[in-house]
Amino acid sequence: MGRNKMLLELGGEPLVRRAARRALEAGLSPVVMVLGHEAERLRVELAGLPCDCAINPDYTGATSGSLHLGLERLPADVEAVVVLLADMVLVTRQMLDGLVAAAWREAAPLFVSRYGDVTAPPLLFRRSLFGELMAWTGEGCGKAVVQRHKAEAVYLDWPPAALADVDTPEDFTAAQALIAQA
Repeated sequence: MGRNKMLLELGGEPLVRRAARRALEAGLSPVVMVLGHEAERLRVELAGLPCDCAINPDYTGATSGSLHLGLERLPADVEAVVVLLADMVLVTRQMLDGLVAAAWREAAPLFVSRYGDVTAPPLLFRRSLFGELMAWTGEGCGKAVVQRHKAEAVYLDWPPAALADVDTPEDFTAAQALIAQA
């Protein structure tokens, strides 16, 4: 991107704040934001929101490191975690609500968002999978754990367009256009 994408403003707020706000609006609690590059600047952008911030000094390393830090911040009585990526800017509160509602209805250990043929966050893992998530290392928000439990998972289908994330300036321009149309 050439600059910290979490500080890019979309719909009048930085991506980091937008993601935290969506999680809070969906009733997720506690909300743990794992921050990396320019963590203090990101923390400032979260001011006023009831978020717990974990700082990942190895933010260029495997994504499992960030996931581990977030899981470690959760109180012992938390029964499940929703993993959400701030650069997936088209994930809506309604999608998060749907994920949580499905978890209330069904006892599966894992709830996976599906965009056409692609599975991606947000993901909901019950506490029974936390040990596997902590043991896992690599990329992809616990992809190996998702693969191991895919037969037990509940899948929620979302529009393929909602899979879009912001990784390049062109992605950001496209996201701005989509948000402006909404």
